[in-house]
Amino acid sequence: MANPPRRPTNPMTAAEAAFKPVKKPVAPVREPTAAPGVRELVSIRIDRAVLDHFQEDGPGWQDRINDALRQAIEGKPAVTGDDRSDDE
Repeated sequence: MANPPRRPTNPMTAAEAAFKPVKKPVAPVREPTAAPGVRELVSIRIDRAVLDHFQEDGPGWQDRINDALRQAIEGKPAVTGDDRSDDE
C-alpha cells in the first residue's frame, strides 16, 4: 500500500482551494412565531405625563396602557379610569 503524496499534484489548484471563500447557506427569513394572546416584552419611550396618568390608579398600569393602545388600533375611544366628559 503506497503512502499518499505529501503535496497535491497541482500546487496552484490547492492554493486557490485553500483561499477560496466558503459560501455559507443563507438562513431562510422567518417571521417570529408568537402564539395569539401572548404578550411580548418591549421597551418604549413615552412622556412622563402619560406614564403618570396610567400609574395614578396603581398596579395594572401596563395593562391599562395595553388596553388603550388596543382600543386605538380598533378605532374605539380609549376608556380611562377618571370618567371625564368633554362637556365640562
